[in-house]
Amino acid sequence: MRRYKRLTTALLAAALAAGIVTGCGASGRDIGQDEAKRIAFEDAGVSESDISRLKVEKDRDDGILQYDVQFSVDEKEYSYDINGANGEILSADVETKGTAGQSAAAPGQDSAATGTGDAPAGENAGNTGNAGNTGNAGNTAGAANVAVSEADAKAAALERVPGATEADLRMELDFDDGYYIYEGDIIYNQKEYEFEIDAQTGSFLKWSEERH
Repeated sequence: MRRYKRLTTALLAAALAAGIVTGCGASGRDIGQDEAKRIAFEDAGVSESDISRLKVEKDRDDGILQYDVQFSVDEKEYSYDINGANGEILSADVETKGTAGQSAAAPGQDSAATGTGDAPAGENAGNTGNAGNTGNAGNTAGAANVAVSEADAKAAALERVPGATEADLRMELDFDDGYYIYEGDIIYNQKEYEFEIDAQTGSFLKWSEERH
């Protein structure tokens, strides 16, 4: 009888220990979005008041809970993958971006400044080179004759997202199927808005919203 009791006690102890180990492994700990943001901001050396275009997404990769934290500070874009269980930074990336208009202006200016002949000819040559590159926002803006200015297009888009500012907006002028359109997006308050605006009429050709 005593031997049976000892065996039962040993089995119960083993089962209890296994339960504790299993419970620890499957606790499903989640640091939460706020902690994931804090870890990313601390690693980047910035404060939340400095950033714009914040986006935080919760996901699972190979069964591991992760937080994808993306944000911008001035001309830098940061992207972090953070382990949602223990806060470990799985990957970190920072990219420096100039505005499309600034990056496109330099080649045109250099061409005009170094061109031979009189100044108008040099300017025309620079403009012709810019006009040919319709994929670049700065180039098309310099060559296009549009009725709606970039400032007006931005104002119209921001009017649809109360509270958002130009820091949350990215936009470029594109030439598509014979028409000039403003294409852009706004990331604000965990939502992403994508839009297209007719550069001649100011009407919205596209507007979509997606919550992150």
